[in-house]
Amino acid sequence: MRLPHVKICGITQRNIAQFCATAGAGAVGAIFYEKSPRCVTPAQARELFAGLPADLARVGVFVNVPAARMITMAREAALDTVQMHGNESAADILAVQQAGFHVVKALRHTGDELIAAANALPPRTGILVECSAGPMPGGTGNTWDWATAAALAPHHPFALAGGLTAANLPEAVRASQAAGLDASSSLETAPGIKNPDAIRAFLEAAAALPPPPASFVWKGNS
Repeated sequence: MRLPHVKICGITQRNIAQFCATAGAGAVGAIFYEKSPRCVTPAQARELFAGLPADLARVGVFVNVPAARMITMAREAALDTVQMHGNESAADILAVQQAGFHVVKALRHTGDELIAAANALPPRTGILVECSAGPMPGGTGNTWDWATAAALAPHHPFALAGGLTAANLPEAVRASQAAGLDASSSLETAPGIKNPDAIRAFLEAAAALPPPPASFVWKGNS
């Protein structure tokens, strides 16, 4: 069963991308941030994701890359979705959307600031709420007070990231009211090296949860 709201990110190995597809992930993600130990090139991402099922979203994670460059890289990698983790502007988001890609913007706010930041995004922009701690954007593996994201749920469906595992997933979703999920470093044995058993357990835990409170998908409108 495909879980369109669940992404496994930071893929660096083709066999793991294939495993995620078979195990039911709705999306796989590649990271194009040079400071990340999970960084790959667009050509490598294209090879990693080649031949995967068409309904599996291919997502690329970018940090403060100019819109024109993001579009070029996304096309080279054959992505469906561009995930922005830096200080990208509304104009950047619109440019990438107009190029034919779904955009997910990561926000690291809480409470009223989170709602205001989400409301300022262009229409059809997906929202990822992640941990505000850690030296790098995304992939920190840090758990956090997921309940501080719940204020956004009545206004916008969003995905949640930050230290998610099979064991803490029920509590994280209950506290945050998130409609989508994104996991990376918490499912690894070493930076960039995913643990298939942890991935399988995570996807099984996600499948066992009640249906999300709202619709969120990594491919297309959310």
